[in-house]
Amino acid sequence: MPLSDSKTSASRAEVSPRTQAVLDRATGALIGNYARLPIVMDRGEGSLLWDVDGNQYIDLFAGFGGCILGHCHPALVAAAGEQAHKLWHVGNTYHTEPQVEFAERLNQFAFKGQAFFCHSGLEANEAAVKLARLRGSTSSPQTGSSKKRWKIISLNKSFHGRSLAMISATGNPAVKAGFEPAVPGFVQVEPGNFDALASAVDDETAGIIMEPIQGEGGINLYPADYAPRVRQLCDERGLTLIFDEVWTGCGRTGKWFGHQYFCKLDAPRGGPASAGPTSTESCAVLPDIMTLGKAVGAGLPVGVMFARPEAAALMVPGKHGCTLGGNPICMAVARTVFDVIERERLVEHAARMGERAVARLREDARLKPKITEIRGRGLMLGIELKEPIEGFVLKAARRGVIANVTASKVVRIAPPINIPAEQLDRGLEILIDAIVGDR
Repeated sequence: MPLSDSKTSASRAEVSPRTQAVLDRATGALIGNYARLPIVMDRGEGSLLWDVDGNQYIDLFAGFGGCILGHCHPALVAAAGEQAHKLWHVGNTYHTEPQVEFAERLNQFAFKGQAFFCHSGLEANEAAVKLARLRGSTSSPQTGSSKKRWKIISLNKSFHGRSLAMISATGNPAVKAGFEPAVPGFVQVEPGNFDALASAVDDETAGIIMEPIQGEGGINLYPADYAPRVRQLCDERGLTLIFDEVWTGCGRTGKWFGHQYFCKLDAPRGGPASAGPTSTESCAVLPDIMTLGKAVGAGLPVGVMFARPEAAALMVPGKHGCTLGGNPICMAVARTVFDVIERERLVEHAARMGERAVARLREDARLKPKITEIRGRGLMLGIELKEPIEGFVLKAARRGVIANVTASKVVRIAPPINIPAEQLDRGLEILIDAIVGDR
């Protein structure tokens, strides 16, 4: 169904008997922990979705960033089907080629490291914190201290997951509410304030975890010298630096990984020169551990803790595990995600589409009185509104576009990175109409 054939906003406003029947069944069968909209999605293709009533939507949020290549990408469907006919699950007592092949791609596009596979970014972050504590339990060559180090510093406005440990790491009081007392060992400081971060380090600090761009916190970026100084501090104090790339990985920001925007303090002016497939750009600030989720499985449950070899060596048998982590079907799809992104030059496409989106949003005279700022990189963008718009996500959906609001008044845009320009343009036009209240 072409875009022009999607049903009108008026027809979308009423819940059909078919949709209501599913909503009624869901009320009795599902826990109500999600603020679900009264819409039942039925199918997807590329950057488009259709509900059970045939209404069409332009997807500008890609399942919280998970559908990095859109819905039902033919290459991913083929990879899943081929592997499903060959081997489903065997457990990590044995090797499988899809795991190795995927880990090799991380070495190609990120940095030299070794991978641990799980189901989600949350689990990847848990594993990363455990590994940081393992490193902290050994003597520090930088300080000569043999004291056990176990504390992790994170940032306000951060989000690292919803387990008891990760809500303690997350710098958002709302996520912690009702689950007190907090798991000990986590300390938050203001993002971008290096002096506050440095002051928080003590003899029991094992590591620092930070998102290259804060996602749930409102698409927040840091001063240019912040990450390089954090890296330098970690080197000086023998701390483990963890980059939570659950949102920023797999080309979304216009680089393969968000940390590739960070440039060392002594690097040549201009920073990393290419968004293309370079393994370790000479001036990039590298973490000790990188965590991935969401897009890395293109919508399938995949999480990755990817660590430099000297750190990874501490994770010996018995220290951590995951029964279904590295499932062959998920690994075959994840491997193919990277192949498609490289073959179709989608990192560069994401960078171009991001520039196109920012230009379109900034040039619209109707939008200027309604917004404070547009920020982000690539196709990970936030539009900060001057005032919250009640029920905005549903209002946008009724008009035919899928978006998200975080931090009460930041509209997030994170479509599939292979979204065609004309669909992006049309989606932005609908989104602007929803913000300004036209039609």
